Amino acid sequence: MAGPETLTATACVAGCGPAGAVLGLLLARAGVEVVVLEKHADFLRDFRGDTVHPSTIEVLAELGLAERFLALPHHKVSTVGFVRDGRTVDVADFSTLDLKYPYIAFVPQWDLLHLLVSEAARLPHFRLVMEAEAYDVRREGGRITGVRFRTPDGDHHVRAHLTVAADGRHSAVRRAAGLRPREFGAPMDVLQFRLSRRDTDPDEGYHLRMAGGRAVAVINRGTYWNIAYMIRKGGYEELRGAGIQPLRDDVADLVGFLADRVGELAGFEDTRFLEVRLNRLRRWRSPGLLLIGDAAHAMSPIAGVGINLAVQDAVAAANILTRHLQRAQHTGEPIPERMTAAVQRRRWAPTVTTQALQRTAQRFGIDRALRAQAAPDYGAIVRIPLVRKAMSRLLGVGVRPEHVRLPPKSR
Repeated sequence: MAGPETLTATACVAGCGPAGAVLGLLLARAGVEVVVLEKHADFLRDFRGDTVHPSTIEVLAELGLAERFLALPHHKVSTVGFVRDGRTVDVADFSTLDLKYPYIAFVPQWDLLHLLVSEAARLPHFRLVMEAEAYDVRREGGRITGVRFRTPDGDHHVRAHLTVAADGRHSAVRRAAGLRPREFGAPMDVLQFRLSRRDTDPDEGYHLRMAGGRAVAVINRGTYWNIAYMIRKGGYEELRGAGIQPLRDDVADLVGFLADRVGELAGFEDTRFLEVRLNRLRRWRSPGLLLIGDAAHAMSPIAGVGINLAVQDAVAAANILTRHLQRAQHTGEPIPERMTAAVQRRRWAPTVTTQALQRTAQRFGIDRALRAQAAPDYGAIVRIPLVRKAMSRLLGVGVRPEHVRLPPKSR
């Protein structure tokens, strides 16, 4: 892109994470001219969410992508739970549900995004612009009519009938539109790093290990373990001040089979700090603008449901808005705000319910664990078959699973 340029599209999607990529693909399949902006030069960033739940795999199947998705390097787990003081409690077991894909697939997010955008790139109505950072919105007559973005060669514009902010929990588009989410707080932050994996290592599943005021999750990424070490909110500088050895010792103590390789963690430069946020907007829209995914509702990392809520938002948005976008493309008629409001109404109950579950887990599980306080006996509760099945469906499928309702437009 040489020199300042104004792009035109029916829809502009800021952010090519899972929500933006799925929405861009769905709209382009339906013949809607869509421009997707991604601020990075590639998708190869470590320590991004990689938990793809049953409901999302079902969406990929409806797009004809399940076979290609499952051909990617991945690891399947059917249970989600925790280990407290050596005692394992499974909160959910997807194998008990009547699902075609009764498991979580751990797939590096960059592989998932490459799959989605490579499929979308085959369509004439899709355009992806990399190294394009949306930083402001365009306004005309009280409506948002696109975004301003910068690339290595300067500032540019996209003019669109609908702008969708899918640019994450620190959304620049949300900020430019003057929208502020309601914060619910979180008792912890997360330090992420990797340690090598051996073929003789046990299958860890998807469990949070807690003991003695510490908590850690280890995720099988094929050739290495992705480690998520939880610390009390605001405790990062204290942890750094103590040096790297106490962190190594904690991991060795909590995950015994890693004790012989914690020395691979040379220092804090090998880690990535994640500030955990849990929030949501009261209004996910303004005239000409819709927010989805973490831009509308940042999720806690608990149970790894963030990707799946974001994808479900994208599917709902496509189902509800495509007919109006097609009309706007042909007639120039604005997208009615009642239709972007309908997307929020559709996705409100799943968001609120999931965040309520996460807030409960934070308050009565993680917060007490990090304080080394006694916790309620959750094991007795989730061992009740009906409770276990309900939790399995809530985490694996969601409150209101979305399905692709739009047939692809013939080329």
